[in-house]
Amino acid sequence: MELKPGSRWKSAVCDAEFVVVRPPKTPASLECGGAPVIPHGQAKEAGGVLSADHSAGSAAGKRYADPETGLEALCSKAGAGSLSVDGRAISATDAKKLPASD
Repeated sequence: MELKPGSRWKSAVCDAEFVVVRPPKTPASLECGGAPVIPHGQAKEAGGVLSADHSAGSAAGKRYADPETGLEALCSKAGAGSLSVDGRAISATDAKKLPASD
């Protein structure tokens, strides 16, 4: 899978959808719910099962980043599966604080 900036992906096992904001520095596998993500236009295969280890959920509008590979993805549609890179769970990043305008 080639994770390019702006490429759209969806989970094969839940309703979550993502947009790659920053690609990984090295080849990596983006997964959701314990299964590799699929291109946005591709149909899901029947029988996909959400992994219990990767079922923390994905929140729409949140950015998920992996400091190890540099990958950053934006969740565009919420789902029951959580994101992982090469089987390693990644979490949502905190919002950047803006400077005060006094």
